[in-house]
Amino acid sequence: MQLDDYTKGDLKKQLITMAVPVSVGLFFNTMFNVVDTFYAGKLSTEALAGMSLSFSVFFMLIAIVSGVSTGLSALLSIASGKRNQEEVRVLTSNGMFLTVAISIIISVLGFFISPMLLHILGAKGETLNQGTYYVKAIYAGAIFFGLNSALNALLSSRGVTKPYRNFLIIGFFLNLILDPLFIFGPFGLPRLGTLGVALATIIVQIVGTVYLFFKCKKVLNISMDIFTKKYFQFKAQFDILAQGIPASLNMLTIALGVFVINFFIYKHGDDAAIAGYGVAMRIEQLALLPALGLNTAALTIAGQNYGAKNFDRVKATYKEGIKIGVIIMTIGMIIIFPLASFLIGIFNKDSAVVFEGTRYLRIEFIAFNAYIILNIGLSILQAIKKPHYAIWIGVYRQLIMPFILFNLFGSILGWGLVGIWWGIVTTTWTGALACLLFVKYELSKLSSN
Repeated sequence: MQLDDYTKGDLKKQLITMAVPVSVGLFFNTMFNVVDTFYAGKLSTEALAGMSLSFSVFFMLIAIVSGVSTGLSALLSIASGKRNQEEVRVLTSNGMFLTVAISIIISVLGFFISPMLLHILGAKGETLNQGTYYVKAIYAGAIFFGLNSALNALLSSRGVTKPYRNFLIIGFFLNLILDPLFIFGPFGLPRLGTLGVALATIIVQIVGTVYLFFKCKKVLNISMDIFTKKYFQFKAQFDILAQGIPASLNMLTIALGVFVINFFIYKHGDDAAIAGYGVAMRIEQLALLPALGLNTAALTIAGQNYGAKNFDRVKATYKEGIKIGVIIMTIGMIIIFPLASFLIGIFNKDSAVVFEGTRYLRIEFIAFNAYIILNIGLSILQAIKKPHYAIWIGVYRQLIMPFILFNLFGSILGWGLVGIWWGIVTTTWTGALACLLFVKYELSKLSSN
């Protein structure tokens, strides 16, 4: 099958055409999480707080498998741009092997250490119990998250984004059915609470693995012989890890950043504050979907053009992606601010939860355009094989600055939780500005070669 060539043609149209299916799919993926949050809120504030705390622990799994798949996607895009099919086959084989091996390792580690992490965050009593049920079950099914991420990398690196979108849509509706069955136990089924949320999620991931595997086989004409020892290469695995580890570390800093945020929220607040923040995060994710869609599109298009040595087109991809993203995010800002209280109230009617979630959203919306700058910039750097910047930016804005600003704003100046929210905005914008400078520097070097 002849796949799309992004080294020529209308760049703006290509960015939008590729980003839209990704964003639609991610919308349903976020709605998947919204459904989980909604039903957890119906259980109790403690269950909602436990789920919210579990996000940072669960995100460590997503960070590792997504980082590897990001590295794989970048190298596959470059190989496709060079028209090197043998390299594509080698990367595909070794990328899948790495994904399985790493997923098994983090599944075992995560299952045993995740309760300890929740305890460190400050969870106790029923909040700790509900969070533990959820996160241990999620880590037990880690291999399916890894496989789906890798299979999507095989497809998206060649510009094929609709199969993953379809899986996410199907997954949303399947989860909509399974969640209430497993959580509340109607029709004589056991009432599993947050454990039921996790089991529903794992079943959906298994369905996705089967679907995406057959799509890869059909659309990319992948033959099973690429998974034999003939294509096994330590060098290819090292190359994927060299690209993927910085991306994983960047995402891990995000997970650790949420960990830090939760720690400071408990320092200045309680379960209601954690729950409000968790609900607001889901709403924020919905608003930021276009950034994530453009992120995937920019990585693929810039990667193919870097492989083909079309450096002017790499620069144009960056500029056009930023322009489109800022327009969309500005519209999102206008919508979120007045509707913040209403949106939080959909998930939980506790006045303390609604108050804190609303206050967070009405401060955090200022950072929406900063996320566009960060996402597009890091995608371009990944596409031109400069992934290490992601680590520096991640450590700066997720670990170093939060500790400084959360203590300064929250404790020293006495702003409390408001100081945490303004600290997040400040670190996001300064990180985005640093990313702008890094991208400008690296693209100027490309044009001079």
